[in-house]
Amino acid sequence: MNYPNGIKKETQNNKNNSTKPQISYKNRGMTLESELNITNEYYREIDKAYIYKKPTPIKITKVDYPSRDKTVIKEAFFTVPSTTDYNGIYKGKYIDFEAKETKCKTAFSLKNIHPHQIKHLNNIYNHNGIAFLIIRFTSLNETYLLTAKKFIDFLKNENRKSIPIKFFKENAYLIKDGYKPRINYLEIIDNLIGGI
Repeated sequence: MNYPNGIKKETQNNKNNSTKPQISYKNRGMTLESELNITNEYYREIDKAYIYKKPTPIKITKVDYPSRDKTVIKEAFFTVPSTTDYNGIYKGKYIDFEAKETKCKTAFSLKNIHPHQIKHLNNIYNHNGIAFLIIRFTSLNETYLLTAKKFIDFLKNENRKSIPIKFFKENAYLIKDGYKPRINYLEIIDNLIGGI
């Protein structure tokens, strides 16, 4: 039997073969983005929230039209920098967040967040929206929700190029892996509404 956190239940056969617990890496190929897309689809299916991945704004400059159903974009470019990855509505509140992954075990590099994204998250927070980051430390198999307020406070008070894992453990919320939904970040938002 496979459990949601990827650990395989030990059977009599693998007890005899090894003393180490067997670990399944079945979901390792699934990115944070794809898991969030599945989670958000589930939230929509059960009419809990309407949160979507924002499309990247591009301008198409060259298209090949072999036939109407086989149109191919040959050349395009980004028109403006995109803001954050996801936005939508939950319990009458606007939600906006960025999702990032890192392989580093000790810190999250601030190079991964662009200045216009920081400004955007701060603007959403200042207008009473729910703004946050979801950061996955892939090597640790840990996913955190960091509120925009805590994130902005860190940037104002620290002169660092990265956010240490210790800061996440002390100031962010660990999101437990699940089945449906896969990444239940709204469970944390339920506890934070009014305080974000």
